[in-house]
Amino acid sequence: MSGVTPRLRRPGTGHRPATVLLLHGLGGRPTVWDPFAARVDARFALWDAELPWRAMADSEGWGSLADPARFLVDLVDERYDAVVAHSYAANLLIEAAADGRIAPRPTVLISPFHRSSPRDFDWSVISYYLNEFHRVFEEALEVGETGRFPRAHRDWMALRLRDQIGPYGWMRFFETYLRSPFLDLDAVRAPLLVLSGEKDRAARPSDGRALAAGVPGARFELLAGCRHFPMVEDPGLVTRLVCDFLGRAGPAARTAAPPARTAAPAARTAAPPARTAAVVPRAPRAAGPPRVPPTSRLEMS
Repeated sequence: MSGVTPRLRRPGTGHRPATVLLLHGLGGRPTVWDPFAARVDARFALWDAELPWRAMADSEGWGSLADPARFLVDLVDERYDAVVAHSYAANLLIEAAADGRIAPRPTVLISPFHRSSPRDFDWSVISYYLNEFHRVFEEALEVGETGRFPRAHRDWMALRLRDQIGPYGWMRFFETYLRSPFLDLDAVRAPLLVLSGEKDRAARPSDGRALAAGVPGARFELLAGCRHFPMVEDPGLVTRLVCDFLGRAGPAARTAAPPARTAAPAARTAAPPARTAAVVPRAPRAAGPPRVPPTSRLEMS
């Protein structure tokens, strides 16, 4: 077993509320979902967990393992009707789904990393994610309560988070990214929604679009004005999109038998058309939930 203990953060109402598991990204904590969870309606019972790659955790433990996705394989079991995953957790989740290690259920991936071809990884990509790794943390610290900190303090915090993840954690992240062109996305039978921020500097919007284009029946939404943390930057919009999607997909989609596989399709020579070309506009700002402590929403990817 993974040793990860899930937590019921908010029960739903009614005879059988749909159970939704929330998965945070690299260097994050479950509190990154606070603005989203405060707006989700009572049809959904929300669960979360502190994953091994949480903020300020010892990366030499999980980072030394060749298959970090095993933590999610052990965690995402029959208790959950749907899963919502951010960034690094989104990548591990789709990898496990493509391998058939996680049973199909409605899934939302927010800000995933994905490239459709190995040729998309050149030396400039490696250089950026290695030498500018702390920049991704800077983006995390610009949103939420930490955005009020002086820039110098946020820069120090970004370097601290980078150093805490360390080379082992970075290697596990980038290896997962490098494997993304080789995933059998045709094997993913879960109803899938992919959300990407229009201004995301960590996981490019084209990453999310390419991932959705590779999964049969998947839907892609580009969120105007958002960066790597749209559930913090525009929680009203993200909550509406997720709840609408899960409401249509329904818990029954999780237990339905996957359609029979046909002969393997010919290799793609060009990216299939995107599911949607529209940019979803940001909703007008409204009064949000009570603010959380400054460091509680730190999350990288």
